[in-house]
Amino acid sequence: MISINEIEFARQRIAGDVLLTPCAYSEKLSQLTGCELYLKLENLQKTGSFKDRGALNRILSLSDEERGAGIIAASAGNHAQGVAHAARICGLKCIIVMPETTPLSKVNGTRELGADIVLHGAGYDNAFEEASRLRQEHGYTLVHAFDDEAVIAGQGTIGLELLEQVPDMDAVIVPVGGGGLASGVAVALDGTGVESVVVEPELAGDFAASVAAGRHLSWDVSDTVRTVADGLRLPAVGDLPWQHLHARAVRAVTVTEAEIVSAQQWLSDQGIRAEPSGAVSVAGALAAADGVAVAVVSGGNAPPE
Repeated sequence: MISINEIEFARQRIAGDVLLTPCAYSEKLSQLTGCELYLKLENLQKTGSFKDRGALNRILSLSDEERGAGIIAASAGNHAQGVAHAARICGLKCIIVMPETTPLSKVNGTRELGADIVLHGAGYDNAFEEASRLRQEHGYTLVHAFDDEAVIAGQGTIGLELLEQVPDMDAVIVPVGGGGLASGVAVALDGTGVESVVVEPELAGDFAASVAAGRHLSWDVSDTVRTVADGLRLPAVGDLPWQHLHARAVRAVTVTEAEIVSAQQWLSDQGIRAEPSGAVSVAGALAAADGVAVAVVSGGNAPPE
């Protein structure tokens, strides 16, 4: 279990290479939600998502031996670019295993950041299995997307920034897939009186089901269960994120596909580019927010219209 001290140290470690993103008040969305709503614009990070934070903190925490071995990760999207960007900053060899179904724009975007790309399998699970095999074969250091304490601590730096940017906030609303962002923010806010609200699509509602059951559940995310917020489409949150989230009084909210699409459009109308997974928090605010709330717009890597 990570502590607030580890998040504070992560903030110092990644300062200068990760942007302090703005947290802007939205009058229009405040009117729609009936609360005072601020938007934490992580879509403005250097690679377009919050993933820069955790990836860089993980890589900067590696030993010289681990760095020398080169790093490997599995991802179909934002984590891939976050890791590749962090590896380039640190001058490390980087291999990213991506599913064969990954859009060419994401493959090329990751390659342009200096990563070697391996295409394997039909989905994230297949890519992760191949990354694990290559790690064993070549001795690479794995940078997991969410089930890693240094990654969680890096994502938690968002919570520290928000405590300074909106000191009177009542709640922070974050999307959840693997849970690295949600758990990091929850730890950062622990004991402050600020509520953590965790949002996911109904079609990938494993975390809400786990909260209701009081135990860590896994969902079937086969091809018959799809959501427009594909970045949040995982069988379950990670083991470490679940431990951190379960230990705190986080509120779980699910949103419909129509609510996600509407939230993305409302953001677009205000000139904010958000991918569906990044707009889920705004959909959650529309469904569940009151008082002074912050929705974390976690990513903006939407395909061109």
